[in-house]
Parts: sequence; C-alpha cells; structure tokens
Amino acid sequence: MRAAAQEARQEIPPLRGLSRTNLLEYRGAGGGLRVARSRGEWEVRRRDALAGMHTVTGPLPGNEKRCPLAVTVHDEADMGSYVRRAISYAAEPGGRTTAYLCLPKKALAGQRARAVLCLHPTDNTAGYKVVVGLGGRPHRQYAAELAERGFVTISPSYVQLADYQPDLRKLGYESGTMKAIWDNIRALDLLDSLPQVRRGQYAAIGHSLGGHNAIYTAVHEKRIGVVVSSCGFDSFLDYYGGNIKGWVQERYMMRMGQYVGAPQNVPFDFYELVAALAPRAFFVNAPLRDANFRHASVDRIREAALPVYRLYGAADRLRVEHPDCEHDFPDAVRFAAYEWIARYL
Repeated sequence: MRAAAQEARQEIPPLRGLSRTNLLEYRGAGGGLRVARSRGEWEVRRRDALAGMHTVTGPLPGNEKRCPLAVTVHDEADMGSYVRRAISYAAEPGGRTTAYLCLPKKALAGQRARAVLCLHPTDNTAGYKVVVGLGGRPHRQYAAELAERGFVTISPSYVQLADYQPDLRKLGYESGTMKAIWDNIRALDLLDSLPQVRRGQYAAIGHSLGGHNAIYTAVHEKRIGVVVSSCGFDSFLDYYGGNIKGWVQERYMMRMGQYVGAPQNVPFDFYELVAALAPRAFFVNAPLRDANFRHASVDRIREAALPVYRLYGAADRLRVEHPDCEHDFPDAVRFAAYEWIARYL
C-alpha cells in the first residue's frame, strides 16, 4: 500500500475527473472540462469542492440551529492589560460550548478592538486552556499573546477533547469536524454581539488541530478575512504516506474510513480548500521537520492555489514559512503571524 500511495503522490490523480494541480479546471453545464478565466467560473469549482467536503463531514447547519447565545461568565481574571473570562454559550438548542474570551482593557474602556478566533491544538487534558497559557505548553498561548497586543480573542473548546464531550448524534451531526465549524461560527456571532469589538471581519488562528479547524471554518464563513494555520495540513495523498486512518475518528470524520487505502478518492482536499480562501490573507507555518504534515506537500498546495489568488489580484496574500523545527509554532514565526493579522485585519 505504501508504494501505491507514493506513486499516487507523484502522479496526483484527478479528483472527480478534475486536476488537483490545475485548480482553475472545472466542469461546465454540459459536463465538459473548462478552464476558469474569471472569478465567477472559479466559483463553480469552489462550490463543487465544498459539496465534496460535505459528503464526508455532513452539511453545514442552517439558521434552525441559531438560538440566543445565553452567555454565562464562569470566572474572570485580571491579566494586566486585558481581562480573561471563562464563558459558555449556547451554540445551538440543547448544546452549550465552553470558551475563553479575552478583552483588552482599552476595549473595555470604549475603544473598539479587532478580534481573533483562536483555535486550540489537540490536548485531551487542558483543551482550550492551552491557548490562554494555562496548559503548560510553550508556543501555544496565541490567544493570550494576541490579547496583550490589543485584540479581543475568543477560544472555543474542540469537540470530544478534555471536558467538552457533546453528544454528536443527539445533536444531529455526522462529524466532529462540522460540529466544531458550527461552534466556531457561533463564536463569531458572539463577537458580533459585543460592544468592545470592531465587527464585520475577523481573523482565525490555530496550531495543528486548530490549524485545519481554522481552514475548515474559514471556507464556510466569510466574516473570517485573515487565516493563520500552523502545522495544520497537507494533501490527503501525502498525509503519513497516504495513510489517512488518523482522520477516521468521531471528533474528525468517520466517513473518511471508506477512503482508507484510496486517498485519491477522497472527494475534497486541501488543494481546493486553500484556494477557496482566496482572496483572503492566508499565513502558513509549515516546519521542515514536522512529522505530521509534510512541508513539501504544503508547497505543492500553495503553487496550485496561486493561480486562483491571482484571479483576485491577491497573490501576495498567500504566505508560507518553513522554520527549521518539528511540529511547533516557534516565537519568530508566531510573532510574524501576529503581524500578518495586524496588517490585513
């Protein structure tokens, strides 16, 4: 199987009859192959990619799941330049999500601030606490550091990690991935409701699990105008040599199990999802020694997505950094990501 996966990586076979490397290729109304030369034509391919994703994740919920947020503050701490609140909110009828909300004191004093959705990495002990500096893990405290820089930050828990264990079937979800997307969208609704926030457009940042969670959420949510993904993705063809079993978990996508051994048949990939972010500013941390996600695969995805970004005149808004480290978000590249957010948000 490993040899077959390596051969598939080299050939990059077509996805549903479309080229993975030529993301401008799409199927016209008659089913024939065409090359997009306008943003409208590219949207055909973009919609097709999201439809493919939804066959695995289940559909994006609609307004039937929007209910009053009913925010509860469970704890508050003075962190010097900002206030940190442990909160929960009603993401949907019958389901509450825990989160941290960090509010700079300047915002509390009446100066509206820009806001960032901060999505945590895999941590089955501390969960969302990691990003506010409570998990004892260095280089993951981006929610706290961004709050120190004057941003409002909100950091929801991720499905089936630590103390956040929603019943996905009871709530009507076909994947943990889609439940997380919806929780994040509702976190943006919460930001919209705050008088301290400069509403309308937000950034999303995440490491590892949070890195792909940020992408998944952003392709479904136009309010996210800037995306930062650290150690968060590569092509399914390249993930552990084409062995995608790691994605087959309740908190991710159980339906990926039908593609184990045949990653080329997965009906979506990060090639298309990254392109689907255009023209939004996208910053990627892809370390040279990351054992989870291959930096060379990230580069191939970037090259494939660039023509789409060029359609929007936004080629300079797609940036990839390759620090010489393992699966980490070191200071230099993390701080560069903060500058990227400040520049484009």
